[in-house]
Amino acid sequence: MGAGAVEGHAADPVTLCLEGALDVHLIDGTYELFRHYYALPSALDGDGREVAAVRGVLGSVLGMIRGGATHVAVATDHVIESFRNGLWPGYKTGDGIEPDLLAQFGLLEEVLSAAGVVVWPMVEFEADDALAAGAASAARDARVEHVIICTPDKDLAQCVRGTRVVQLDRRRRVTLDEAGVAGKFGVSPASIPDYLALVGDAADGYPGLEGWGAKSSAVVLAKFIHLESIPPDWRVWGVNANHASALAHTLSNERERAYLFRTLATLRTDITLFDNVDELQWHGPKPGFEALGARLDAAVTGTKLRGGRRPQNRSDP
Repeated sequence: MGAGAVEGHAADPVTLCLEGALDVHLIDGTYELFRHYYALPSALDGDGREVAAVRGVLGSVLGMIRGGATHVAVATDHVIESFRNGLWPGYKTGDGIEPDLLAQFGLLEEVLSAAGVVVWPMVEFEADDALAAGAASAARDARVEHVIICTPDKDLAQCVRGTRVVQLDRRRRVTLDEAGVAGKFGVSPASIPDYLALVGDAADGYPGLEGWGAKSSAVVLAKFIHLESIPPDWRVWGVNANHASALAHTLSNERERAYLFRTLATLRTDITLFDNVDELQWHGPKPGFEALGARLDAAVTGTKLRGGRRPQNRSDP
């Protein structure tokens, strides 16, 4: 996992960029850290600190680069709380996160940066906001053929545009373009914040509106796109939604709450993260990476996963 993991590849991404189309990969570092924390056995460095998840994410990101990714950025939640916590008291916090996992965020940012990867550690905003803003900025560059947002988080489906800005679930190896989002959720990317406002998002800590399930929300929003366009009178909806009268009554009584939930679900794209997409190009590790890599390589690996499960023999994308 040290410097040898990327030796001989520093020039390859540049050559690929010059010879072909420019693709930008934006990675949800928070999701990746959680995923590797629960998928890998414990590993302690020389100071007794847990580093298994960091080691796993680093290897995964460098694997993408070895596979040909040239322009890469990783967004993390340096602080779990964000401006959204001030809007809704039940919004997600860092409570309940394993201390060994939480402690690896700073190390992950340090190690990836030393590896030469652009890192966006978010404080006021969330990693999801950085991914959305980064995707919007990259898509404005005519040289960019594809923006690949690497996360399974349904919030990011709102950022998908045609076949150019897509969402990739690396673990399941599933890519969603705009048609794929519509097929999965029943609505277009533009309606995803409205959809989440109605159905809620337990992971983010807001409940949605009572009675509005995935099917009813999809069928109504497929026609009306946004909350404010849904008529108060269900009889003019012209869609096949169960208990439409009750749904209309709930929406009428809780419309302002639905708007608030939509604000929580809407990702911010007005964050300046870079001026030129060339800033995301990988040029190889920095001088300090070898020492950090050696520290991770020397970590002592245990035999059990979190919860007592033994590690499975499976490759990691």
